[in-house]
Amino acid sequence: MTKPTSIRMGAASLLACLSLLLSGCFITPGKFTSELVLTDTNEFTFTYEGEVFFLGLSQLAKMAAAEDAKFEAECYDENTGDTRECTQIEIDDQRANWEVSAQERAAESKREAEQMAAMMGDIDPSDPEAAEALRQALLRQKGWDRVEDKGNGVFDVSYSVNGTLGHDFMFPIIEGMPPSNPFVQVIVRDGNVVRVNAPGFAAQNDENPLGAMIGGMGGMAGLAALGADTENSAQPMPDIPQIEGKFTIVTQGPMSIRANNTDEGSTPTATGEMLTWDISTRTKAAPTALIAIGQ
Repeated sequence: MTKPTSIRMGAASLLACLSLLLSGCFITPGKFTSELVLTDTNEFTFTYEGEVFFLGLSQLAKMAAAEDAKFEAECYDENTGDTRECTQIEIDDQRANWEVSAQERAAESKREAEQMAAMMGDIDPSDPEAAEALRQALLRQKGWDRVEDKGNGVFDVSYSVNGTLGHDFMFPIIEGMPPSNPFVQVIVRDGNVVRVNAPGFAAQNDENPLGAMIGGMGGMAGLAALGADTENSAQPMPDIPQIEGKFTIVTQGPMSIRANNTDEGSTPTATGEMLTWDISTRTKAAPTALIAIGQ
């Protein structure tokens, strides 16, 4: 018998997880607060306090790989295109074809495992010590003041860094890992103008496909299970962090906020202005602002 529709949707989402991981989209925020302070002396301070979710270290990735590797017969009505129950002959034929390609699938699984390790800075996600290895790697980098493993690919972190606006800035940057789906970017333009983009702080946009997928899977949390086979066994959906937080840009000194997409615009402070975005799973537009410094 084929799986119920809801379980099929879950399986499709798991395979989407694996696809996103292999394409480099594997980090997203959970609950957080983040602040970017810009000064008229061309300096900045950036902080991030809260959760960071690594898809490759989560149960979702393991479930996705298992889903990708198992056999399931699929049959469709020729007239409507809807799924239908397979006959035993159809199941046997499909299984025979699936088993013929076993060696090819094994080679593909090995290639995907190597890709995952490369994405994780040569940390093997299947290694029981992978989370601790990543924690230690982050703590070696400047700015990562606290990194605590909460399990299932979720880390509670405290990150703070100071710098000058003579160069671009992006968070997070992790040694050995490709830069992907950044939470925050600061782009320095000529004429003392900076563009701030936060694509990782929007759950429903094309620049952060992992966030959109996780938001969708959060809506599936009511599913009782994802079937490990078509009838008897089941595998529960693991807990995954939902994006929820606040991002703030604070200016200190004479500056001109030329553009921003906050709901309320800027708020005056004792030393300049402040822009605030409240982020949730409903956030569609990534925070962005264009600021001229010293003007």
